[in-house]
Amino acid sequence: MSLSLQTFQFILSGLTTGSTYALIAIGFSLIHNATGIVNFAQGEFVMLGGMFMITFYTLLKLPMLAAFPLTVLSVAGIGFLLERGPIRQAKSKEILLLVMITIGASISIKGLSMIVWGKNAMTLPPFSGEAPILVLGAAVMPQSIWIFGITLLAVAGLNYFFKGTMVGKAMRAVAASRKSAQLAGIPVDRMTLLSFTLSGALGAMAGILLTPITTTSYDVGVMLGLKGFCAAIIGGMSSGIGTVLGGLILGVLESLGAGLLSSGYKDAIAFIILLLILFIRPRGIFRKAETERV
Repeated sequence: MSLSLQTFQFILSGLTTGSTYALIAIGFSLIHNATGIVNFAQGEFVMLGGMFMITFYTLLKLPMLAAFPLTVLSVAGIGFLLERGPIRQAKSKEILLLVMITIGASISIKGLSMIVWGKNAMTLPPFSGEAPILVLGAAVMPQSIWIFGITLLAVAGLNYFFKGTMVGKAMRAVAASRKSAQLAGIPVDRMTLLSFTLSGALGAMAGILLTPITTTSYDVGVMLGLKGFCAAIIGGMSSGIGTVLGGLILGVLESLGAGLLSSGYKDAIAFIILLLILFIRPRGIFRKAETERV
């Protein structure tokens, strides 16, 4: 395989994983914009998405069309409970305390997942077979097409929700200014609750899509969460096209680094990029162009 074809193959692979990083990053951005906190349990939402899907589809033998939405609703419910419980009931609303609560939630979810599903890696079968599709000489797995398509639908749906519905516009108002939104009569607590619920749903979708190509286990959430956070930082925590591009850029750079240099650098690349962005442009590469926070 020529170097150019090999590079193209790595780029396609990076776009696949980058699409899921984008979904995770949007989840981070939704909660950050609504509350000002970083939800370090976001990676566990991704892990739970894979685990619940395996439970419903592989173990309980539910059809894919039933297992997928049921998984998304289940993890969205966990996001709902996280906000309705410890986040809302916290006596202090200091940002640092709320962030520590999400860290505690992450540790708790990981521990419970280890008890329920064990320590062994688990996987899902691809949605529609394993025969690769050739694109300009490079092999594209059918699962990658599913990932691109579902990510595109999710981003388009969120764009319509935020710009074409009253609830979405209310969430944008909260993201712009919580105090102003309260003065305008917008139920800020409900919008915060919705942001956690949506973040859980997005994390579940990312986990469902990733599991057939990477496997999952009780402890994968931390690394996936950190990569999603890196993508969100690149996009400026915007929940818009900037964050999507941030996920795609991270996925491509990670794939190229692992393929052309060494697979040992795969995880390190995300952190190197994060440090560079925080040092050079802490507001994110796309922050200036992406003025809306939601």
